[in-house]
Amino acid sequence: MHDIKKGYLAAAAMAVLLGWGGSVVHDTVAQKIVCWKDKSGKTVGCGDKVPPEYQDNATRELDKRGVTRKTTESAEEEARRKAKEKESEKLQAELDKKAAEQKRQDSALINTYSDAKEIDLRRDRDLATTDSQINQMKVMQKNATDRQKEIRGRMDAAKKDGKPASEVQKEELARAEADQKKFEQSIADKEKEKDDIRKRYADQKARYIELRGGPSAAPAPAAPAKK
Repeated sequence: MHDIKKGYLAAAAMAVLLGWGGSVVHDTVAQKIVCWKDKSGKTVGCGDKVPPEYQDNATRELDKRGVTRKTTESAEEEARRKAKEKESEKLQAELDKKAAEQKRQDSALINTYSDAKEIDLRRDRDLATTDSQINQMKVMQKNATDRQKEIRGRMDAAKKDGKPASEVQKEELARAEADQKKFEQSIADKEKEKDDIRKRYADQKARYIELRGGPSAAPAPAAPAKK
């Protein structure tokens, strides 16, 4: 406060040195004084107006007693504040969106099942459907493996007779090998899908019980896959 008052008096004294006269000094003292800061936030001067080179810096306006009446932030501070506000608004919008989606899912969950056992039943149906798909793929995989054996058998027989494998045989073998690998990968993907099904329904059941206000319970074991 002492430094600010000194700056205030210095501004008035400057008016005298510049030859403005006593009336001007009186006007300067009667008016408010503004102090400006440098980029680091340090007050570097006070006067009746901010110099052009400090227009974008933070300022503080004082009355004749040296009491702060108004402050302004620098252009950089304003930019940072607005960026932070924008980020906060974006985060809040994301939270609101997630909350709305959770509310929608909760409503659908409550309206879909009448009790937690129905969740286990639907899980088992989905697992059974996936197991059926896996069994079909295993059959197709076996067929592809059998085709490879049959083609290789013909190629070996031709080789014994001194004949090279035909281009048709090579193409057939390449297709059979590709099919075998494709079905092998599809089966692995379906096995992972079964894990995802178990987790999804376990989460649904836990949330359902929570929404119903009941005690948390471990999910019922899935029905064994049909051979």
